[in-house]
Formats: sequence, C-alpha cells, structure tokens
Amino acid sequence: MSKLKVLHMYADMLDLYGDSGNMEILEYRCKMRGIECDVEKYSIDSKMPDFSSYDLIYIGGGADLEQQHISTDLQKCRKGIESAYKKGVFLFLICGGYQLMGKYYKDADGNKIKGLGLFDYYTVAEPDRRKRCIGNIIIRTDFMGKSVDIVGFENHGGQTKGVKTPLGDVLCGHGNCTKSQHEGYFEKNVIATYMHGPCLAKNPEISDYIIEYCINRNTENKVKLLKLDDTLEKQCRQVMIDRLIKK
Repeated sequence: MSKLKVLHMYADMLDLYGDSGNMEILEYRCKMRGIECDVEKYSIDSKMPDFSSYDLIYIGGGADLEQQHISTDLQKCRKGIESAYKKGVFLFLICGGYQLMGKYYKDADGNKIKGLGLFDYYTVAEPDRRKRCIGNIIIRTDFMGKSVDIVGFENHGGQTKGVKTPLGDVLCGHGNCTKSQHEGYFEKNVIATYMHGPCLAKNPEISDYIIEYCINRNTENKVKLLKLDDTLEKQCRQVMIDRLIKK
C-alpha cells in the first residue's frame, strides 16, 4: 500500500474560509484509492519535526494578526523547511502561507514581517484596508499536462509581486495583485495560491497532482492514480465558471 505523510502547520491559527478542509479532501481521495494518508499537525512551540521526513507540508491562510503571531516560530523552522523543499518535499501554500514563503510581507500599517525567503516574490498590503482583492476567481493552468480552469475564492489586501512562475492566468478575478494577469506561484513541488474555498474541494485535478507527485517522488516504479468519479465536482465548478464568464 502506498502511503502519504503530511505535515499540516499552524492548523489552529491559519484556517481562513475552510482551508483545513484541503486536508480532509486529500485524506478522502487517498482513502478512495487505498492510499494511507497520515496527517500530523505542528503549531507554535511544538517539538521541532524532521521536515524532510514528510511527503507534503501544508500551510493555510490567516489574517495579518495570525501571520505576526507565527512569524517568529516559522523562522525557527526555516532551515528544516528549506532542506525539505530542496529534497523534493511538496509545499502546498494558501494565502498567508503563500506570502510567508517569499522575501517579506508588509502589512497595511507598514509593519514588515520577514518571510522565509525560499522564493523571490514579496508582498505589500494596500494602506487602504478597503482596497482588497475579494471575490470568486477563475484561473487557467497547464502544469498538469493539459489546460484546466480552476476556481476558488480570494480575499487579500496583499499585493504579491516578483512572481516568475505563476500557477495560472487569471480569467476572472484579481490574482496576485489587483487586476493581475497571473495568480499564485508554481514549481513541480510547490503550489502557492490565494484560492480559498477550500481549493482542493473545487479542483480535484490539483489534489491528484499532489498525491501522484508525493507517492512517486522516491520510487522508480511510477504509480498512476486510480481515476475517481469527479462528475459532481466538475459540474459544480462549471456552474461557477458559467456564472462568472459570460459566453
């Protein structure tokens, strides 16, 4: 039996708009295929884990206050997370988790929160708190070997700049910045996005990309995932796409 070992970081503090539901979806889709999925949690002052022992590290979204609270602790984890990333451990990052892996996040009051600096992008919040990127969003991706339109919900004042390899092109919504052409950040073992919802519930293809990558990254005998019936998920997503994009 294949096994997936997951570290869910700061689940008690970073859980905007059902972000923890991403782990429920991941566990469910693994279970339906007979794949064991062990999700462990880490929070402030927990015993420092061996980050490289996991297949996937997940960090959800939080408001400025929560990001400030975890920032010092997250810096303690920097070397471990960086080492894991370089060894091919998958990083799945939502909103605040996305921002804190960059160089820094400057909030609306001008306070600068140091990021881990794993990636070159940085985020600066709008001084006017009323100016936020809010609403449903659709982006078009092709990192899965085919073009797929994925949907989510964004709500962020931060403007993320310097992204060299975005997750996808914005069809509707804002993206990394107000009315941006691109959303998120992508590498073969990194998906970072502002999409809440939770993201994986609405986009089963992303779930399966992550699962397949994780179970195959340390083996020469590559496994193809058993296909699941995603008819309902795709129909629901299509309703949203049709509603937001006039044909």
